[in-house]
Amino acid sequence: MSVSDAIAAQIPYLRRFARALAGNQESGDSYVVAALEALIADRSLIGEEDTRVALYRLLLTVWDSLAINRGRSAPEATPGRLGRQYSLQSLSARPRQAFLLTGLEGFSINDTARIMRVSEESCRHFLEIADREIAAQMPCELLIIEDEPLIALDLADLANTMGHGIRHVARTHREAIEMVARHPPNLVLADIQLADGSSGIAAVRDILKSINVPVIFVTAYPERLLTGERPEPTYLISKPFRPEAMKALISQALFFHRQRP
Repeated sequence: MSVSDAIAAQIPYLRRFARALAGNQESGDSYVVAALEALIADRSLIGEEDTRVALYRLLLTVWDSLAINRGRSAPEATPGRLGRQYSLQSLSARPRQAFLLTGLEGFSINDTARIMRVSEESCRHFLEIADREIAAQMPCELLIIEDEPLIALDLADLANTMGHGIRHVARTHREAIEMVARHPPNLVLADIQLADGSSGIAAVRDILKSINVPVIFVTAYPERLLTGERPEPTYLISKPFRPEAMKALISQALFFHRQRP
């Protein structure tokens, strides 16, 4: 595979990471465009190393170049000061970066440290901060829109281990709308294709007409919704999903939703 082909293959997943980090599609995709423009201007930014690691590192270089992305800073982190005294809203960008790189994108500690240009010890420290903050996160009620019982059960179990509750499980567009009308959730986990042939995207679109709630889409074909060519989901996870990846997105989605007035 040529370098250009290797880069092209990673772009959809680079968008996924950038959207999760930024909290919305528009900003996330803009960071990816800026990173690619920098790469076009200077191909040496990739070099001879692992293309995927180099691309994510370039994206974070662009991200960190803006002061606004370094604005939410937690107090200086030391082992004795970790715990519930930190609020999720004060969690600095570095722990969130490390958390998403390992949890959502599946990078090793070693590769995450290389991407972030820190030591492995610092990377583990960032992850410790993130894990403790997530454990202190306020519990919420989730709506699962999923027609496969085993996947719905896995999602429910994972949410329960994080301290969240399951308001309902809907198998169709109609069930989802009816359940939201009765008991609005704090977060929605939605499959793309539902049991009766209806669309999870359409169900979410209708839900968002009545309530403001973060949404995570679950799909077997994430690249189809990571093109950057049209309005697309901010939070997207692949089937079969890894528990760490779902945990990362649930926490990040709630993080940004609670940041908004």
